[in-house]
Amino acid sequence: MFTKLKLINHQVKEVTQSNTQKIFTNILKQNRMKKPILLLLFLLSAEYTFSQIANIISSSSSIAQTSVADSRSWAAFHNPAAFGNYTQHEFAFLYENRFFIKELSNKSAQAVIATDLVNVGVSFSHFGYSIYHEMMAGVGLARNFSDKFNIGVQFNYYTTYFAADNQYRGALLGQIGLSFQLSPKLNLGFNTFNPFQTNIKTEYVTKRLPSVYSLGTEYFFAENLRWHTQIDKEISSNYRFATGFDYRLADQFAVKLGGYASKYFVPCLGFGMDLSSFTFDLNCELHPILGLNTLGMIRYKF
Repeated sequence: MFTKLKLINHQVKEVTQSNTQKIFTNILKQNRMKKPILLLLFLLSAEYTFSQIANIISSSSSIAQTSVADSRSWAAFHNPAAFGNYTQHEFAFLYENRFFIKELSNKSAQAVIATDLVNVGVSFSHFGYSIYHEMMAGVGLARNFSDKFNIGVQFNYYTTYFAADNQYRGALLGQIGLSFQLSPKLNLGFNTFNPFQTNIKTEYVTKRLPSVYSLGTEYFFAENLRWHTQIDKEISSNYRFATGFDYRLADQFAVKLGGYASKYFVPCLGFGMDLSSFTFDLNCELHPILGLNTLGMIRYKF
């Protein structure tokens, strides 16, 4: 099985992005591979299709993944400067169902401990299934400086498991985030994930980990209407452009609308409920090729 995977991975690297799906289809027909191989092939092709959105970075509740400048919520492994604003402790859990394939589901949990000196954030995510899965755990520190700007740093340990050699392979990844309040209505956010381009090298293969740079804005038309924009660049992928609006119809209910584009345009729709200590978000994305992607997140502040 592992020899076949090496051959497939070598073929993928030699073809262009436009021919990737054709190559996968031919390989499947010739070798009649079973479900585990099919899912691994999907993971390989997803690196091209998702562009900036890498599997190892869990999604966020911000519409269209516009979290880098979000001043009201922090998502695990996104801009760590965001939880510098927190004045309460928080725990959150996220579940993402990718295209109705349970083996591609992503789960993450996060917690923030707010103190007078510095806020501490911890996070964990899991992606995949028994034959192949990825896990990442992170610890970050963030501080607010006179409500003018936030600085956050985070250290993440990423590990992946291949059943073929029955071993876990891991790497330590850095993350740096900044956010600035340019005016009472405008915020600017910046985040870099794995800026030193750390990869995992084994005896048989090198797994390239994404190195992502993100820049975004948050603009308040009013207290109940926000507009987010974001540009992402993964070192070896196309730019990703995203935008979204968050409108609170009432104190407890919000509607979110947006979209992002790299090679394809993906429309996004979401809803949010704020019940004092509990907050719940539900987002949907419709990819033109892969189909519907849904995400649910619940937060508890105490």
